[in-house]
Amino acid sequence: MKAGAVEFLTKPFGDNVLLSAIRHALDRSHSALGREAEMQVLRDCYALLTRREGEVMALVVSGLLNKQVGGELGISEITVKAHRGQVMQKMKAASFADLVKKAARLGLASAPKS
Repeated sequence: MKAGAVEFLTKPFGDNVLLSAIRHALDRSHSALGREAEMQVLRDCYALLTRREGEVMALVVSGLLNKQVGGELGISEITVKAHRGQVMQKMKAASFADLVKKAARLGLASAPKS
């Protein structure tokens, strides 16, 4: 019965019950809009990555070492480090763990490769 509804009020209801339900709905809406704005910022940062930077990001967050990423992509380890640095900067990641969290929020995190 509540599919999509924030609250279900039975008659008769008092003014404070209605006001409480409205406040709750506004709080939920505000939170949802905030989360969506954060996701849009994350998507915008990800869109700044070049194709190669996106490939490097996907591989490093999956758990591969720089040397393994280089082997996978056919590039040198130093080049991987350069791309990884650009990824960290463009994604505004404070740490590697932060980058992994951002990748997971974007749905990019995958199981480590062997």
